[in-house]
Parts: sequence; C-alpha cells; structure tokens
Amino acid sequence: MIDFIGDIHGYADKLEALLFKLGYKKSKGVFSHPERKVLFIGDYIDRGPQIRETLEIVKTMADSGNAIALMGNHEFNAICFHFQSPDGGYLRKHSIKNIMQHFETLKQFQNKQKEYDDYIDWFKTLPLFYETETFRAVHASWDQNNISFLNKILDNGKLTDDFIRKSVKSETILNDAIEQTLKGKEIQLPKGFSFHDKDGAIRKEIRTKWWENPLQSTYKSISVEPIDNLPDQQISATDLTSVTDYPEQEKPVFFGHYWLKGLPFLYKKNVCCLDYSVAKEGNLVAYRFDNENILDKSKFIWV
Repeated sequence: MIDFIGDIHGYADKLEALLFKLGYKKSKGVFSHPERKVLFIGDYIDRGPQIRETLEIVKTMADSGNAIALMGNHEFNAICFHFQSPDGGYLRKHSIKNIMQHFETLKQFQNKQKEYDDYIDWFKTLPLFYETETFRAVHASWDQNNISFLNKILDNGKLTDDFIRKSVKSETILNDAIEQTLKGKEIQLPKGFSFHDKDGAIRKEIRTKWWENPLQSTYKSISVEPIDNLPDQQISATDLTSVTDYPEQEKPVFFGHYWLKGLPFLYKKNVCCLDYSVAKEGNLVAYRFDNENILDKSKFIWV
C-alpha cells in the first residue's frame, strides 16, 4: 500500500504536516507507518526555505525502507550543475538562469560542501521510474518506448557517471529519453505564437498532456498549462516527432512536475498528477493507493 507524494521543493514543514495527516509517526528522526510506505515523485530541492530538512526526511525514510524516492528534473539538473565536463566547465552551464534556479539550494548548503556533495552522490542512485504489477511512477512522462530503452541501458533504472555525461549530448536517443522522462514532452507552437512561463521566460514550446493523443487535440487543449493565447487549431502530424498517449486500459500512472493549480483532480481514471505548486502557494498533495485499477479522487490528501 503506497502513498504517492508530489513535488516538495524544500517545504519540509508541509511535508511533515502531510505525513502526520497520512498517519505516519516520527521515531528517532524517521517517519514510518505500520502498514504503508511513501513513493516520492521527485523534485525535493530548489525554491523552498527548508531544502536540507526536506532531503533529510526523504533520505532517512528511503534508507530505512519506509519510502521509495525517484529522481526529479531538479535533482538531475543539480547533478549536471555539479558535474565537471571532460571538455571543461560543467555539464549544466553556470548561466545566470541556471544559477538562479539552484540559488536557494546553494545558499542553504553554504559552508556545508561535504553534506551537499553527499546528497549529489545520493541523487545519482535515485531511479528515474518505478513499476510494479499494479502501478507505474515517474517524475514527468511515462513513454513506454523511452522506458524500455532506458531499462536496457541503465543499472536498475539508475544513471551511472558515464551515462550522465552521455545524456547531456543533445539530439541523441539517450538525451531525448532522459529529457522526456524527467521534464515531460513538448511541442513547438505555430510560427508567431509564444508565451511567458512562470519564471517570466519567453517560450515557443508547450508542455503537452502526453497521456492524450495529440492528433485528436488542439494546441490549446494539449497544453498542460492553461495559456490564454494558444491557438485552438488541430495539431498536424507533421508537427510531431511521435504520436503517443496513455490508454485507459494501462495500469495507473503517477507523476508530478506540472505545477497544477487548485484542488487535486484526475485527468483519467488511471492518470494522476501530484504536483500542485507548493512552491507557488499551492498544496502539497498525496494519493493514497491501495492497488485499485480505477483511481478515485476521494483518495487525494493534501495540506
């Protein structure tokens, strides 16, 4: 019996409140439940005021067998930001944009380099996805072609140093698989269309609802974010690199990443997003899963 918890982003107080609400108790610094465990969807760092405290809660639960922790794109970005490139510099450029994304994490680990390095090493052990007979879990996007490809080349779904270096090389199958698994799928907008994202950057691509068939959607309806000026026109097959969706006969899939707003809801009877923008004054959300085939919105719990 699994309690899935969405993106935390350094809000340890919200995480503790949610765990208590779910019936977990803290003993000797570790949260546990007599009958259940947590599956954390990723994105433990950046943005929030209690990043070190969040990591301590998540890691101690994972180390004690009371939780499973997946990698989020923010953990992957931190690895690459920290990882020196053989060609000089770092795998993730130390640009102003990237520095600002990691600023809160770096600030909170000031004068604690060894502790930070240890967490980077731990991030590298986190699986990119998790699957059982009854559910699937991933940070951003479950594309079976990507998952099958990664399963063949990774060590139990985990990245080695060699694959980390290879994964940042753009326009490769590995890079596409990592990017889509941890950051979701995007589609280019028609010429002349753009929008500002939550951080104020101008975007010409939209994050898509990968669980829907894009050939039966418009640019407006396929966008995860409700953006006003998107064209309400049919998506052409020529604009797509692939056509995938997530059929309702597949086992339930749980993910985060998409900064949803409002109260939790289900996209489909087997599709559950758990990121409700805790770092933007939203909620930290869990889904209490008991191996059901059809998900039930009454099983969302949040703080």
